[in-house]
Amino acid sequence: QVQLVESGGGLVQPGGSLRLSCAASGSIFSIMLMGWFRQAPGKQRELVATISGILSTVYAASVKGRFTISRDNAKNTVFLQMNSLRPEDTAVYYCNAVNRALGVDAWGQGTQVTVSS
Repeated sequence: QVQLVESGGGLVQPGGSLRLSCAASGSIFSIMLMGWFRQAPGKQRELVATISGILSTVYAASVKGRFTISRDNAKNTVFLQMNSLRPEDTAVYYCNAVNRALGVDAWGQGTQVTVSS
């Protein structure tokens, strides 16, 4: 089973930046679809961004142009660079790894991002 460990969350002022990291265990990282999701208090978990093994990316409209997802297959790590952060970006951010052919659908424990002055 794939295990995911997120890091990089914290408190930042509006307009600031944070970089989240998600380290994955195992040897199939390069063929997994990796994603970042977030869940704010009282709201459903929502997609932020995904990146495929061939580096195809998808972004939520609310973060497009401000957030960048990337991956380093040699280090089994996916990143989320978040710029121009807004208070509405405040949420717990979760890393997700999927490979349906192999029956993989794993989640990290989440990392808190708080955007506040």
